[in-house]
Amino acid sequence: MAIKFELLFILFVSFSSFLSSASSTVASDDINQWCNKTPYPEPCKYFMSNGSHNFVPKQKSEFRKMAMQIAMERALNAETHTKWLGSKCRNELEKNAWSDCLKLYESTILQLNNTLDPNTKCSDFDAQTWLSTALTNLETCRAGFIELGVSDFMLPLMSNNVSKLICNTLAINNGSTEKQTYKEGFPTWVSPGNRKLLQSSSPAANLVTIQAALDVAAKRSGSGRFVIHVKSGVYQENIEIGNNMKNIMLLGDGLKNTIITGSRSVGGGSTTFNSATVAVTGGGFIARDITFRNTAGPQNHQAVALRSGSDLSVFYRCGFEGYQDTLYVHSQRQFYRECDIYGTVDFIFGNAAVVLQNCMIYARKPMSGQQNIRIKTRRIDPNQNTGISIHNSQVMASSDLKPVLSSFKTYLGRPWMEYSRTVYLQTYLDTLVDPAGWLEWDGNFALNTQIMENIKTRPGSSTSGRVKWVVIESYLVQAQASQFSVANFIAGSLWLPSTNVPFTWPLIVLYLINSYVCYCFVF
Repeated sequence: MAIKFELLFILFVSFSSFLSSASSTVASDDINQWCNKTPYPEPCKYFMSNGSHNFVPKQKSEFRKMAMQIAMERALNAETHTKWLGSKCRNELEKNAWSDCLKLYESTILQLNNTLDPNTKCSDFDAQTWLSTALTNLETCRAGFIELGVSDFMLPLMSNNVSKLICNTLAINNGSTEKQTYKEGFPTWVSPGNRKLLQSSSPAANLVTIQAALDVAAKRSGSGRFVIHVKSGVYQENIEIGNNMKNIMLLGDGLKNTIITGSRSVGGGSTTFNSATVAVTGGGFIARDITFRNTAGPQNHQAVALRSGSDLSVFYRCGFEGYQDTLYVHSQRQFYRECDIYGTVDFIFGNAAVVLQNCMIYARKPMSGQQNIRIKTRRIDPNQNTGISIHNSQVMASSDLKPVLSSFKTYLGRPWMEYSRTVYLQTYLDTLVDPAGWLEWDGNFALNTQIMENIKTRPGSSTSGRVKWVVIESYLVQAQASQFSVANFIAGSLWLPSTNVPFTWPLIVLYLINSYVCYCFVF
C-alpha cells in the first residue's frame, strides 16, 4: 500500500512538473513574441522572465506598463549601485562626473515614475516626452566621463541595461496620436494666469533676491506660481532650480539690465552639464527680461550659460551669452520667444523638444582655427520626440565677428547623434552662413539625420553650395513642416496660453521670390 502511495506521489509530482514546465514554456513563448517587437528583445525577455512579473500580457497596454515597471526597477537598482561607486572615484574629475550621474539618475527615476503614477494625468505625448528625457539623462551621465577624459575606470563599473529598457518603452509607446487644441492662437499648456504674468508691465513679486528667494520657494507649501523679481544688476553666482522647485518665475528688469553670470567650464574641470551658470529642472519654469551669461571664454571650451531640463518651460525676452555650448536645451518641452543668443561652437545644443521663435541668433568671434556652428542636436533614439525647431528668427554676426568675418566659417549646425533633428522655418540668414550650410560631425557618421530649411537669404548669400548629403526640393509641403510647429512639436496648444507669451503658427510659404526654400532629409 505504501509503495502504491509513493508511486502515485511520484507520478503526481512528475505530472505537476510537466504542467508547470509546459505552462512556463507557453508563457516564455508569449513573452518572446512581445519582446521581439522591441529594439532590444534580449534584455526584455530576460527581465520579464526572471523578475517579479509572473503574468503574460494580453494587450499592448499591459506590455507597455510591464516594460515601464521593469525599466523603473532597473533604474532604481542602478541608482543604488551608482551611489555605492562614489567611494571608488580616484580623482576630482571622476567625482565631478559621478556627481552629475547621481542627479541624472534621480531625474530619470522621476520621469519614469511620472509615466507610472496613476495620479498623474499622463497623455501618450507626455509619456513620450518623459521617457525621452529619461534616456537623455543616461546619455548625459556617460558623456560627462568622456568629456573629462576619465571614462576608462568608472564607466565600465556603471554598465547596465537601463538605457536599452527605456528605448524599448519608447518604441512601445510610439505611434500614439493625440489631437492638439488651440485657444486664441496659443497652445493651451500656458494658463491664463501665467500669460498675465508674462505680459504684465509690473507683476507682483514674492521676493527680490535670487538664492534667498529660491530657498524660501523650496520650503513653501503647495506648488503655485512663485515670482522672484531680480532687480537691475550683475549677479555673479551659480544657481540651480531643482526638481522640487516647480512653477518658479524669474522676472528681470530687462535683458540689458538684469544679468546672472558665472564662469564654470570643462576647461576649468566641470562637466558640460555642471558648467551652467543657471540650471533648471523644476517643471513649469518661466524667465522674463533676464540675461544668462558664462564668461569662461572660448579658450575654456564647453561653458554653459543656461541649462534647462524643465518641462513646459518658457523664456521670454531673455539673453544667453557665452562661446561654446551657450544654451543647453537638455531635455523636456521648452519655448523661447524674442530671445538673443550669442556663441561660437555648438552654442544651441541638447535633446529637448524645443521651439525658438522670433529670436536673434548671433555668431561671435571664435578662437583661431575654430568654426562657428549654431545647432548641435543629440537625439539618440528614433522614437524620441525631440529636436530643435527655429521659427521666424534671424541668424546674424555679432559686432566682434563682423570685422573678421572672412577669417571664419559659420554653419547652421551639425549632427551630434545618429537621429539628430534640426529645423529652420521662415528664418533669415545673413551672409555669414557658409554656402555649404551644414557640417559633418565625424566623416560619414549620422548623415541619415533630419534637416529642414525654409529660409530667406540676404542678397549676396548663396545656397547653391549646400552639402551633397542633403536632398534639396523646390518646395516645402505644409504637412511636413507642421509637425515642427509650436502646437505639434511641443504640444504648445496645451500649455503655452497660460504663460501669456505671444507666439505664432509658422506660415509655410510654398513659393518665395528672391529666397530659397528647401525640405531636406539626409540619406
